[in-house]
Amino acid sequence: MKNANPEEASYRYSVPILAWDFHYEYINELKAMTADLKRLHTISSQYAWNERELKIEERIKNEVIVITDLNLKIVFASSKIKRMTGYTEAEILGNTPKMFQGPDTCPHALQEIREAIQLKTSFEKTIENYKKNGKVYSCHINGFPVYNSKGEVSHFIAFEKNAFSA
Repeated sequence: MKNANPEEASYRYSVPILAWDFHYEYINELKAMTADLKRLHTISSQYAWNERELKIEERIKNEVIVITDLNLKIVFASSKIKRMTGYTEAEILGNTPKMFQGPDTCPHALQEIREAIQLKTSFEKTIENYKKNGKVYSCHINGFPVYNSKGEVSHFIAFEKNAFSA
């Protein structure tokens, strides 16, 4: 067996920096998801939601979660909201989901969503929303009321994703 040049050996076993970038990004996503789950657990405990029924732990991996109060003010958005909309959670808290709507958002679909919310029933729609930079994206929304231990609606939750990845 031929002895390898030390420079060749180090080159052969080196890892491009780019690989570390992917690892770093993945670790940051896991940290953000863990932080989101902790915050969601705090909210669900406060209002005595049935977490298993909501399937948050399964859905948070692939979907954005937005929670509104009964006045439809956003009280929580998972960290993936920034990737989908360009807005941070801090920028959308206290606003309503109307902030994502614009000229290409279908009024008929919005009316159906409003009716479902008024009737406190679930809905599933795909609508055209707007990112912070003004670009349109198709948003698939699966929304429903969340009940507390007294059987009263305390919030609305929406699981959202880009319709092209749905």
